[in-house]
Amino acid sequence: MTDVSPYRVLQEPYYQPQANEVALYEAAYQARLPVMLKGPTGCGKSRFVEYMAWKLGKPLITVACNEDMTASDLVGRYLLDANGTRWLDGPLTTAARIGAICYLDEIVEARQDTTVVIHPLTDHRRTLPLDKKGELIQAHPDFQLVISYNPGYQSLMKDLKQSTKQRFVGFDFDYPGAELEAAIVARETGIAPTVAARLVQLGTAARNLKGHGLDEGTSTRLLVYAATLIQGGISPMDACRMALVRPITDDADIRATLDHAIDAIFA
Repeated sequence: MTDVSPYRVLQEPYYQPQANEVALYEAAYQARLPVMLKGPTGCGKSRFVEYMAWKLGKPLITVACNEDMTASDLVGRYLLDANGTRWLDGPLTTAARIGAICYLDEIVEARQDTTVVIHPLTDHRRTLPLDKKGELIQAHPDFQLVISYNPGYQSLMKDLKQSTKQRFVGFDFDYPGAELEAAIVARETGIAPTVAARLVQLGTAARNLKGHGLDEGTSTRLLVYAATLIQGGISPMDACRMALVRPITDDADIRATLDHAIDAIFA
């Protein structure tokens, strides 16, 4: 029997609900429905999945999808060793066998010919065919598939097919409201609430530039990075430029606009 302990979330991840997403996810899990999470980068999608795995007491296997990922990377492959060949399960296969929550992060980054392997696991069949091995896996009763992506970064070349989308129930995620986001930043880093509120104010200013020079706004994750630098002794202005401006744009005019906002908020 496979040891599931390496996949357990042992400590409670800090997650602050924004609405009723916890109860909705619990209902989806009870029905073993596959779940799709949509929202901007760094807004808490992955943390939410970790929290729910902890709350439900289920093992979690996370896969960071990328354009080079093949179907074999998900389901498994034969490997050569001293004794010949042996089969090595991929993360999706392992999750289906042991009854884990399998989280495919940024699913649209994977090639479409790769993502089709999840289809039999997301309908009434709940099976995973291993063609190379000649095996058909019946998913464990506790298995659930969760995917996420950022709709703001989609293109016609990087979107899920309708045949894939309509196999999931969906959740929309967004950045928390200002007060809640400030509380999250303060709780994550121990920074003073007043400083956290200023960081959120700056993050909001950057998000207002999305579509007006910025492809994506400042994430809650970056606000936490800035607060961490400040807690480490870096000046707020330097920390904000380092964590909130330089990573998100190379445009000189946008940088100048955000630098001016930093000066105004922290002067």
